[in-house]
Amino acid sequence: MSEPQGLPTVVIVGRPNVGKSTLFNALVGQRRAIVGDEPGITRDRIHGLAEHRGRPFEVIDTGGIVTRDSEHIPVQVLKQARVALDEATHIIFLIDGRTEITGADRDLAQLLRQLGKPVTLAVNKIDAAAREGLAHEFYTLGFSDQFSISSEHRLGLEDLLDHVTESFAQAAPAEGAPRQTTIKVAIIGRPNVGKSTLLNALVGQERAIVSSVAGTTRDAVDASCEIGGVRYVFVDTAGIRRKGKTKLMAEKLSVVMARRHIRMAHVVLLVMDATEGVLGADATIAGYAHEEGRGLILCVNKWDASPTQDRKAFLESIHDKLKFLDYAPAVFISAKTGAGIQELFPRVQEVYESASQRVPTGELNRFVETLKDEHHPRILYITQGSIRPPTFVLFTDRPGELHFSKERFLINQIRQRFGFQGAPIVIKIKAKKPRRKR
Repeated sequence: MSEPQGLPTVVIVGRPNVGKSTLFNALVGQRRAIVGDEPGITRDRIHGLAEHRGRPFEVIDTGGIVTRDSEHIPVQVLKQARVALDEATHIIFLIDGRTEITGADRDLAQLLRQLGKPVTLAVNKIDAAAREGLAHEFYTLGFSDQFSISSEHRLGLEDLLDHVTESFAQAAPAEGAPRQTTIKVAIIGRPNVGKSTLLNALVGQERAIVSSVAGTTRDAVDASCEIGGVRYVFVDTAGIRRKGKTKLMAEKLSVVMARRHIRMAHVVLLVMDATEGVLGADATIAGYAHEEGRGLILCVNKWDASPTQDRKAFLESIHDKLKFLDYAPAVFISAKTGAGIQELFPRVQEVYESASQRVPTGELNRFVETLKDEHHPRILYITQGSIRPPTFVLFTDRPGELHFSKERFLINQIRQRFGFQGAPIVIKIKAKKPRRKR
């Protein structure tokens, strides 16, 4: 989740592979960050909400910080971490208690002391009494507030949180407050099509690391903004590769997590690269959203760099290669320049409302009566079973599925009559049981 107004912010920092993501997941109570043994798995800032003894707060998990590394990604990680530290109410400096103090630890300690903010040193991976003695040497880093913990086994977290949240306010009950519409939007696509740039353009801040290196985003990074009384929560998922090409553990986990975020979203933005055209991988990734029944918008990114600038031809290519997405609107944008970005907000709201629409049963049955009854089996009765995706249950005179062409005709007629733009429509058949003869 992302930056709720007025909540105190706890930022977790440390060098790579000390257990920051494991601590983050323990605090927020859900698996938001990818956890593994490869150093540097978390590169972006991951946000979540937590509560301790009735005190709500926001948690930010930063990428592993290497202060003197000149490689592009570590420099960007440090830049992202500095943004998070500027927002921090309290900083948890996490360190691996099973290793000796390194030069990187001392450099980071010096950087944190210069901020003038409350810092608590959490010595991680102290999961047995025999290891308690290992923690004492870390007082030489110059922080008086120090706690021994094990993020993996959730040891020592209560004492740590008692200290960190001591000055945080108790949550006030919100009675009679109007419910705000929150639309969760997953940004999906192949690696390096501009998903992170789009996220930053949508929320107006540099939240995700933007790089020309394919596959920079491994975790799902989210951010929110509010427009016209609607809160939009955007999740930038890792670039999805074909399974055969995802050899590293972190990349395989990224695909699993990206598909999970698609399931949790209300609306999905499929980002395509206008300079490369519509590829088979785009169809595969779009299929994930379609199978999950999510509302869908096609975002043709980098349109300013398109060699032809022929929208009609590009739309024809989309309809040719993504035939099953004929219901999804396409928006031509440039995340880099901001062109077309504002058009996405009303489109997202429109698709969300379409996918959430309910049609009264009486109106549906009057609509079916106006159709030429060419369906076999014959439709006796129709009702809408659920929303997101809009699902219609047809009671027929005999068992058997509708022929594909008949089902497609019915879906097209439902769209023409009731809308449902951007939402896949699901048809289910139930045969009416014959009456028993007495």
